Amino acid sequence: MSTTETIPVIDLGPYLAGQPGAMEAAAAELRFALTEIGFYFIVNHGVPPEQIRDAFHQAARFHSQPIERKMEIRIDRHNVGYLPMRGDTLRTSTVQKVTRANFNEALFIARDLPPDHPEARVDRRFRGVNQWPANLPGFRESVAGYCDTMERLVLKLVPLYARALGLPATWFDGPFRDCQYKLRMTHYPHQDAAVDDEFGIAPHTDTSFLTLLAPNEVPGLSIRTQSGQWIDAPALPNAYVVNGGQFLQRWTNDAFLATPHRAINRSGGERYALAFFCDSNIDWPVAAVPTTVGPDKPPRYPTTSYTDYMVQYQKRTYDLLADANRDAAE
Repeated sequence: MSTTETIPVIDLGPYLAGQPGAMEAAAAELRFALTEIGFYFIVNHGVPPEQIRDAFHQAARFHSQPIERKMEIRIDRHNVGYLPMRGDTLRTSTVQKVTRANFNEALFIARDLPPDHPEARVDRRFRGVNQWPANLPGFRESVAGYCDTMERLVLKLVPLYARALGLPATWFDGPFRDCQYKLRMTHYPHQDAAVDDEFGIAPHTDTSFLTLLAPNEVPGLSIRTQSGQWIDAPALPNAYVVNGGQFLQRWTNDAFLATPHRAINRSGGERYALAFFCDSNIDWPVAAVPTTVGPDKPPRYPTTSYTDYMVQYQKRTYDLLADANRDAAE
């Protein structure tokens, strides 16, 4: 069992600058991070600090509105829109029996499809249009621009994942063309006293291939290492926290980790978080890559699709989403 108790830091600067050997060096660091601890920081990633600050500002703008205004764009069957305080319960946790809903509220934004997009017109699951607040000038443009930046960063990272798996750097180019993503803009109020089974967000693993968590000056994230210890993620200036999830496990036949993590805000003030979850194209069959299977390593998971997997996951997790689905059926 690994005894790694420190989140590695990967400097993307040389790789993004195209320096000789930098891709292989970064891929080796990535492989270590994802096989030993499941989390890593990236620095010199190219995202402008002012864009990150503005995205946090937009999150605070949205959540400062009255609850009645936010509920006008209540979360829908595509999992876009507003999830109110204690609107989800992480019953899927593998490390703790979770009985209390999460003490946070969140706005979910997906790829900003136009209403006349072919998949939006037929109301295909997870390919609907976003629900934008009507009374926040500039909000849509700012948040959609941030999502565009995050997608570009993901597309620079996935070649490193391919090389870390012993695959050609272009291996994930097809799967991640028109990739599926969600930005979760979360508000965590301060929690005064410890309650055993109440969290800002309870111990869980993400579903994603990868998650990018924006640099945050307010602490609150903890991760569970392979030794079973919980460690707090430090706040590194202008460093994104990156981790894998359940889809990454499926792609890699459990070679790469989906590490449990949680969040509790004990800062004395408000905490906002920007988590960008990214997966392959919604139609791509997710199955173990060739370098992770063999005669003595059969696939541990059946091939699945984003839609099939997420429909079942969200039924078990998003309490208000279940309400929204019932309303839609009436």
